[in-house]
Amino acid sequence: MNHFSQEFSLLLRACYPLIYIPTQEEERVEKAIATIGKNINNRNIYTWDFVDGYKDNPNNDNFAKRNPLQALEFIEKLSSNISGIFILRDFQRFLEDISVSRKLRNLARILKAQPKNIVIVAPEVNIPTELKEVFTIVEFALPQADEIKTEIQRLISSTGQTLNEQFLGELIRSAQGLSLERIRRVLTRAIAKNGKLEEEDVELILEEKKQSIRQTQILDYYPAKEQITDIGGLDNLKEWLLRRGGAFSESARAYGLPYPRGLLLVGIQGTGKSLTAKAIAHHWHLPLLRLDVGRLFGGLVGESESRTRQMITLAEALSPCILWIDEIDKGFGGVDSKGDSGTSSRVFGTFITWLAEKQSPVFVVATANNIQNLPAEVLRKGRFDEIFFVGLPNQEEREAIFNVHLTRLRPHNLKIYDIKRLAYETPEFSGAEIEQTIIEAMHLGFSQNRDFTSEDILSAASQIIPLARTAKEQIEFLQNWAISGKARLASRNFFNSI
Repeated sequence: MNHFSQEFSLLLRACYPLIYIPTQEEERVEKAIATIGKNINNRNIYTWDFVDGYKDNPNNDNFAKRNPLQALEFIEKLSSNISGIFILRDFQRFLEDISVSRKLRNLARILKAQPKNIVIVAPEVNIPTELKEVFTIVEFALPQADEIKTEIQRLISSTGQTLNEQFLGELIRSAQGLSLERIRRVLTRAIAKNGKLEEEDVELILEEKKQSIRQTQILDYYPAKEQITDIGGLDNLKEWLLRRGGAFSESARAYGLPYPRGLLLVGIQGTGKSLTAKAIAHHWHLPLLRLDVGRLFGGLVGESESRTRQMITLAEALSPCILWIDEIDKGFGGVDSKGDSGTSSRVFGTFITWLAEKQSPVFVVATANNIQNLPAEVLRKGRFDEIFFVGLPNQEEREAIFNVHLTRLRPHNLKIYDIKRLAYETPEFSGAEIEQTIIEAMHLGFSQNRDFTSEDILSAASQIIPLARTAKEQIEFLQNWAISGKARLASRNFFNSI
């Protein structure tokens, strides 16, 4: 809020005539604008919407109702010495109209010399090309910790309840990433139910957060139950992650450590890259957000860029968190050659700039199967803390993978399985293919009303053609790329698997 107040105040004093604020929090942003306007020569606030016209003005109540052009003419006809901030709700819907567009460009010239500012408040950015030069976009962030704390204390003031610092901190952290209206709604429901806030109400807030994220249709709130011990092998990668386990703590800030930026995991399918992203979130006790890059691309002009900004805003509001971008090579592969009028390049540019410049504790875990499809900018130093190559498991790692799965499935009968032989007989198998052989063996045993055996697993393995054979050229390219020093090896004994 402080950043918005400073930036918006500066624009008002500098006589910026047309300002565009993309936000879903209409009520909150209007309240903030009113406070800022009062502090700058006590400026009047005029609010217009299509249904009710102008409000807050006794002489012009309901004026320009259902007439957006008349709403602009009202501003033009006001005396030049009258100061005011004119908030136009949902006005982006009328910007394509030639008369509205022309009037706004005319007003942009006139208002530069007057203490008047037009502010469009809309859920997303949707500005026609001819108006992009005259509008200034101001981001309005979701409520931060201090604002959430104030709202929680205001809501519980009527109950007489006093919250201890630990519980208050949990409520604040769980509410970050939600609009103030959603926070009020879920906490009011909890207070109405119990007469006070209780520790289990944190789960209510998290459910509201999941619902909010689902409605964006961009990010998924992903439950992470996998642990570091569920990853077979990849010792170098696991050691790197464990060393950074406390990097988001206050003690790390006091030590002077910057927030970790993220990881790029490169390798063929089924080698544990996605599992690693989930295990990081679980081990570091951070929420896991999954981004499907394809969802960023919308059909309307400007919608893709708006979705990208929305994704970044939401991820930063929920920080500290893990942002998992699965198969980034498919989403951003060949951005320069896509025939979409430059939309892909603009979305990619916004995303890659954020990766390089972000200061927020959003740890990005991106996975890629085909390094040849990735733009060179992704691999450049400074985007990620490290690039790891996740290759096929060697025999020792295959033993670890078999052990992980069989311990989970048959913890009491683990000794009946010849894990060393299983690992020896499955060369070139990925972790996902090993899991599939065990599932096939279980189907066989279940169909014969008995438990599955090592022989069943080997029989299933003999019927699977591993990806290492069907995609041999791609794997050899990736291995040579990694060996050349372009990436760090995730496995300590990588050369034993070649």
